[in-house]
Amino acid sequence: MGNKADNNLRTITLGMGCYWSPEALFGAVPGVVRTRVGFAGGTTNNPTYRDMGDHTETVELQFDPAQVSYDELLELFWNNHNPYNINGYKDRQYQSLFLYRDREQEEDFRRIKDRIEADKGGLDTELAPFHTFYPAESRHQKYYLKRFPDAVLKLSKFYPSEEELESSTLAARLNGVAKGFLNLERLQREMEQWSIPEGELSSMLSLIRQIRW
Repeated sequence: MGNKADNNLRTITLGMGCYWSPEALFGAVPGVVRTRVGFAGGTTNNPTYRDMGDHTETVELQFDPAQVSYDELLELFWNNHNPYNINGYKDRQYQSLFLYRDREQEEDFRRIKDRIEADKGGLDTELAPFHTFYPAESRHQKYYLKRFPDAVLKLSKFYPSEEELESSTLAARLNGVAKGFLNLERLQREMEQWSIPEGELSSMLSLIRQIRW
């Protein structure tokens, strides 16, 4: 999985409320290679969690379109939040939002939105061009996984730095496990199909079985 060339991947940026849970939700999906949370959609320079200006909390996903489609990801998006009332708020921080990177992506987003609206009715989700994504502070990345210090300690064998851990597919999946979107049995079956050396895979499988949740 870690050997998948980045130029084969697609990236989407979306907002659906507090970004911790959506990162875990999408991180649990086979075909999603990398996740991170941050701020986008506004004009404020260098936003932070305490001072995000007019930006929205967003999740950035990199995924392999041969394994998971826009349709599957966006159906998951709309089935897991209410665009009209997110977390009891209605402001830019928790906006229901898609940020498209090119004309093709915009057309795909609008096509899928039209199809979903035919079933659900009008969706109060903003579609806008992508400009800049500002990653959130490290403590917000893989938030649920990091609530289990034993998991982070054991994973440091493979990912010595926070940056390596946070950008790994395994951490994305385990963040989903920590939140309850994925179980370890299903993850282990998926990992057996990853394109990594057999010895490394065996070590990873052994390690995740030992984590104290």
